[in-house]
Amino acid sequence: MPYITVECGVLSDTQKEKLIKRLTDAASEIMEVPKEFYSVTIKELPDKNFGIGGKTIDKVKDEYIQARKFIGDKS
Repeated sequence: MPYITVECGVLSDTQKEKLIKRLTDAASEIMEVPKEFYSVTIKELPDKNFGIGGKTIDKVKDEYIQARKFIGDKS
């Protein structure tokens, strides 16, 4: 039985449902295995629990948002 696992930030219930459906659909089509055989697990991690470039994701997001606001003010 194929098993798909995704590690990501916190998602809404709607996002989880869409992700599970689309991953299952795509994998089933590509691997030619019936959808009924797939298991999907989503492991949510708070933004403070992982990082990129030596910074936690919450700080990276804040910096990105601030940069976009600054760029938006110049237009």
